[in-house]
Amino acid sequence: MRKLVVQQWVTIDNIAAEEDGGLGFVSGEPFSDSTPKAFEASLMGFIDSVDTMILGANTYTQTKDYWPHADEQGEYGRKLNNLTKFVASSTLQDAPWGDFPAATVTRDPAATIRELKERSGKDIWLWGSLQLMHSLLADGVVDEVRMLVCPAARGRGTRIFEGRQELELIEATGFENGLALLRYEITR
Repeated sequence: MRKLVVQQWVTIDNIAAEEDGGLGFVSGEPFSDSTPKAFEASLMGFIDSVDTMILGANTYTQTKDYWPHADEQGEYGRKLNNLTKFVASSTLQDAPWGDFPAATVTRDPAATIRELKERSGKDIWLWGSLQLMHSLLADGVVDEVRMLVCPAARGRGTRIFEGRQELELIEATGFENGLALLRYEITR
C-alpha cells in the first residue's frame, strides 16, 4: 500500500513557519555547486520515491508561478513538475501548473488520499501545507514525516506538531551543510 509522506523544513526548535509565515531559516541550497552530494542524493532519492503530490491551497498559490518555470532546478524541477498533483481547496475551481498537467482540486483531501493509497504506484508527498498536514494527521492518513532540520532556532512561529503525536524514528542523517534529515513513522 502507498504511504502519505509529509516533508517539512523545520528549525531545531520545531518551527515550520516563522511568525510571518516565511521560511527564512531554510539553509543549504538544494542544488548548487556547493551542495553536498549526499544531501542532493537524498533529495533526489525522495522525489524518485513519489509519483503524486498533495498541496494545500496556500502552498499552491505561493508556488504555482515559480515551479513550472524553474529551469534552474534541473532534474529535480522536471521531476517535481511531472508529478500528479492534487490541491486541497474549498474555493479553487481549477489549479493550472504552467505547461504541465493541471492539478486536480479536491474538496475532501483525506478521502482523496485514502483512495490514492488503494491504487498502485509510488508514495504520495504532502508538500508544505501546514494546516492541511495538521488536518490530515487528525484524520489518521499521514504515514511518515520527513523533517529537514535547519541549523537555526526561531522560538516563535508555527510548530510542525500542534499537539501530542507518537512517532518512531526511521532515519537520522546529518549532512555537511549543517542540515539533518529526520524521518519518523506515525504510530497510531
